[in-house]
Amino acid sequence: MARIFISGSSAGLGLMAGQLLAEQGHKVVLHARNEARAADARRELPAAEAVITGDLETIAGARAVAGQVNALGPFDAVIHNAAVGYREDKHLTADGLPHVFAINTLAAYILTALIGLPKRLVYLSSGMHHHARAHLDDILWERRPWVGSTAYAESKLHDVLLAFAVARLRPEVHSNALEPGWVPTKMGGPGAPDDLDQAHRTQAWLAAGEDPAADVTASYFYHLKPRQPNPQARDTAVQDRLLAICAEVSGVKLA
Repeated sequence: MARIFISGSSAGLGLMAGQLLAEQGHKVVLHARNEARAADARRELPAAEAVITGDLETIAGARAVAGQVNALGPFDAVIHNAAVGYREDKHLTADGLPHVFAINTLAAYILTALIGLPKRLVYLSSGMHHHARAHLDDILWERRPWVGSTAYAESKLHDVLLAFAVARLRPEVHSNALEPGWVPTKMGGPGAPDDLDQAHRTQAWLAAGEDPAADVTASYFYHLKPRQPNPQARDTAVQDRLLAICAEVSGVKLA
């Protein structure tokens, strides 16, 4: 059985993946932004080994979450699930960063860099990433008028770039990404058309690592099946530039 940490798992797909993994006999550590959400998570999944609390919107908060994970470690797998959605207005964090970038891109990078390397890394992307460009020349939206859906789509492409960069730089780790579908969660909205029952299964399957078909790296999935990602995600120069930007902004280097 595996020991798995899931970021952003007090509700939604992160919690659903945790519940499924716990039902399968795995040890699960959840994450919530604050104590109120942590209490909700404990109530929804009493079998969770622990619930880590910390706000991933700030660099200091992401560092603190990584420290808490390491204090409980080691882990067999980490699911990078935490994100805000595509309908967000622009606001800057305490670090002066657009919060969509800070949570969806930079926090995933910081947690990847600072948490002790597990056997498996799983990054949640979105079908919206297929039509995005990384826009690393204006990743902080300093020159463009804000479009929430575009900022979200770009951040989800960044997550695939990060997954594939780690797969390339750390060949001993199975690092993959997936899209759960547009499903009727709080983030997706009530009118989302995809199957909610399928949305959490791929990340749990990749994290558990019990099926030989999941014993892969630098792959992209949708509902347990391989799918081609945005071609830019395979561009190693773009991967390296994203890592360099995240390292510069956060002060955290991916060793």
